[in-house]
Amino acid sequence: MIYTVTLNPSIDYIVHLKNIQLGELNRMDSDLKLPGGKGINVSRVLKQLDYPSTTLGFLGGFTGNFISEWLNKEGVMTDFTNVNDDTRINIKLKSVSETEVNGLGPAITTSEAEELLTKLQALTSDDVVILSGSKPPSLPHYYYQTMIDLITKSGAEFVIDTTGSDLMDALKHRPLLVKPNHHELADLFDVSFDSIEAMLPYGQKLLDMGAKHALISMAGDGALFFTGDHIYTSNVPVGTVKNSVGAGDSMIAGFIGTYQATKDPLLAFQMGVATGSATAFSDDLATKEAILALVDDVHVKQTK
Repeated sequence: MIYTVTLNPSIDYIVHLKNIQLGELNRMDSDLKLPGGKGINVSRVLKQLDYPSTTLGFLGGFTGNFISEWLNKEGVMTDFTNVNDDTRINIKLKSVSETEVNGLGPAITTSEAEELLTKLQALTSDDVVILSGSKPPSLPHYYYQTMIDLITKSGAEFVIDTTGSDLMDALKHRPLLVKPNHHELADLFDVSFDSIEAMLPYGQKLLDMGAKHALISMAGDGALFFTGDHIYTSNVPVGTVKNSVGAGDSMIAGFIGTYQATKDPLLAFQMGVATGSATAFSDDLATKEAILALVDDVHVKQTK
């Protein structure tokens, strides 16, 4: 089974308006409310691709009920830990420029945090756990590390899609996949890149430090994939970008779902790029039809 973990889910409240005037009354042109959170996005896309998954994390209040009901309607399996505080709301203002206002997230009690950890004790070597996104401020800084310890003791695989010290600390535990974008890769090693070639040693470092596979997304410049002693590049299909939110999560869903089914990392890379691109070209997360329409447009080449 594939499990996704979203420690700080949200309702993403997306508001469209032609122009925003601070300090004035503004009237929206349209709005949309969607379940948000990186792991939740992964599970929603896995469902589109007919790969079962169970999404874990913390949900609370009327906002948590909205997310739970949405996922149930889509047929996504859930096993959330209920908390007393309300799940956060993130506001996405789409106007001449895009402005985001993200909530902090609920206060998680010690017993609530322990309840989620208990769920991970039932994992087996057949499972893979995708750890995505930020933690609520109330969780201890070592919470990701505690989860990884439980996952690895069970023999399960894990994917880590976060940044900074949480990612660096996870590498020694040999994650199945890490997926920083090119900006996050530069930040990890406190460098800057002026070419794709300059990224190659640092992508390789992720493997040297323990990752089994590393996928570096580069927006319109394609993607890099590091596996074993080889490095591969891909293009991205041509299309109109409508939505950057969830594209990276979709890439992980396409990769992991395909890899678990085939154990073919290059086919998984191709599907990951197609899935991320399909979401970028959609108003919400990609549908299966949109993903499959792009697969043949993704071309993978070996560079080393």
